[in-house]
Amino acid sequence: MVRLRIALFALAIAFCLTPFASPPIALALGVVFALTLGHPFPRPAARATKILLQISVVALGFGMNLAQVYAAGRTGLVFTLASIAGTLLLGYLAGRAMHVNTTTSHLISSGTAICGGSAIAAVGPVLGASDEEMSVSLGTVFILNAIALFIFPPIGLRLGLTQTQFGVWSAIAIHDTSSVVGAASRYGAEALLVATPIKLARALWIVPLTLGTAAVFRRKATHAAIPWFIALFVLASVIRTYVDAPAEVWDTITRAARLGLTVTLFLIGAGMSRQALRTVGARPLLLGVLLWIVISVVSLYAVTVAVS
Repeated sequence: MVRLRIALFALAIAFCLTPFASPPIALALGVVFALTLGHPFPRPAARATKILLQISVVALGFGMNLAQVYAAGRTGLVFTLASIAGTLLLGYLAGRAMHVNTTTSHLISSGTAICGGSAIAAVGPVLGASDEEMSVSLGTVFILNAIALFIFPPIGLRLGLTQTQFGVWSAIAIHDTSSVVGAASRYGAEALLVATPIKLARALWIVPLTLGTAAVFRRKATHAAIPWFIALFVLASVIRTYVDAPAEVWDTITRAARLGLTVTLFLIGAGMSRQALRTVGARPLLLGVLLWIVISVVSLYAVTVAVS
């Protein structure tokens, strides 16, 4: 039985490296594995998971050309600043009112405010978040992210949003970059051109968010008070911006980073337990829904008023 479990565990990881796997699927597969067969290497995998997560975040930096992102993303700067600050504040207040664990609340708020799973992946190690807290937070934003991908284009058409308005709105209100690209491309080519750089510029706020998190939560996560991997993330972005290399090189590195994140999410999910799920309950999901609805509605009103 032990050998079978190890073999199935290896097969699951191999599946996460294929084009058929996505971050949400990998996370769900890990949770199913944990609740049925159980993690065959819970203790050794815990530290390896955190290291792989940090390496993957650093590698994502090679996909960001800072000059291009800044130049193209200035249009949504005001919306970005206001929505990030407002979401983090609302998440803190609502999390306390709903008695959601502080770490989980901040992870969900960070994922909603910036770029979903990538923000949670960056902030989690700084907080010293457990596998349960990471799984619940990632699962929450992935569910809402998938819903947004399908419902945003029909809503935009129903409300008569212009291509530019929808591009700005989707970049602010949809969690992950991939879903922003998917929703905007369904709406129109112009919406895609507007949404993509704004979302990429928004992703750069992972750096100040992570540094701020380290400062605010330093008493609870002293072992992670210096987020070294975020410094390397910035360095990777600088290298991407100023080193002249074929585009294929950067694409290969970022593809490897996404594969690393996918495997990491499986490992995080596999570290879950039934007791942890019962302890967490439904309140984190409700918090995520609340934040998502508020940022969606407020940003929708803002773009209809201020963006032509």
